[in-house]
Amino acid sequence: MHGPRLGAHMSIAGGPAKALERGHSIQCDTIQLFTRGPNRWAAKDLTNKQIEAFQKAREQTRIDPIVAHSSYLINLAATKKPLWEKSIAALVTEMARCHQLGVRDYVLHPGSHGGAGVEAGLDRVAAALTWALENTSDSDVRILLETTAGQGAGLGHRFEELGWLLEHAAPAERLGVCLDTAHVLAAGYEYRERASYDEMWRQFDEAIGMDRLGAIHLNDSKRDLGDRVDRHEQIGEGFVGIEAFRLLINDARLWHVPMILETPKEPDLADDVRNLAILRRLRGMAEGDPFLSEYPHQSET
Repeated sequence: MHGPRLGAHMSIAGGPAKALERGHSIQCDTIQLFTRGPNRWAAKDLTNKQIEAFQKAREQTRIDPIVAHSSYLINLAATKKPLWEKSIAALVTEMARCHQLGVRDYVLHPGSHGGAGVEAGLDRVAAALTWALENTSDSDVRILLETTAGQGAGLGHRFEELGWLLEHAAPAERLGVCLDTAHVLAAGYEYRERASYDEMWRQFDEAIGMDRLGAIHLNDSKRDLGDRVDRHEQIGEGFVGIEAFRLLINDARLWHVPMILETPKEPDLADDVRNLAILRRLRGMAEGDPFLSEYPHQSET
């Protein structure tokens, strides 16, 4: 392999298999999908027909790996017991859907402590993760905790918080991390030139471990370093900037990790096509290439 597997989040409208078909239509190597509608608690069970169609589409498209993302309602740090228990139940349900589809990696935001404080929030998340993993012991689905921007009372914007969760939830082999490029910048991690890039990954390795990295979300950011606001932008058009993506694409340590776009898009997928073309052009590109000057850093415009 001479670079990472690149793809984008795809809609499951019409059934999970449609996400693979959409991804294949724009030459995705990998995709991310929801296993059900992201803004509803209830969902119909997957049918045998849907599962069979998904497996057939997977064989035909050869898209691999496939990553699932949790619904937006789940909050494992919720202070109110009914919501906490409902979130755990939803987590178990979605992990079961991943298992049915043969999707191993499941990206999850750690949650919001709602004013109870970071320590109390982390304790609740660790307890919830352990319970969910114990009650899906017949599954190999791995939870990838996503780095967050640090907006409001959200947990997970510091590498140390995610590292703590990996140490205090079990079993460890079914836990990992998904790094989001927009979120880490907004959270305060500078990595937009070689020295800071290397330092960011040193901090990641020290707090979490490079071996726990299971996926990367490739998103530019509408907000700058340390703003702690989660707003995604097209590749090369935000504050992350094209040089950071060049460094990521050409970092051989990361080539085993799926890199997936979550950038804004129109239904025709033209934005994904354009962003993937930019990322693929960065493969093998050296620092200072004239192409990079076509994308001035946001702060320079």
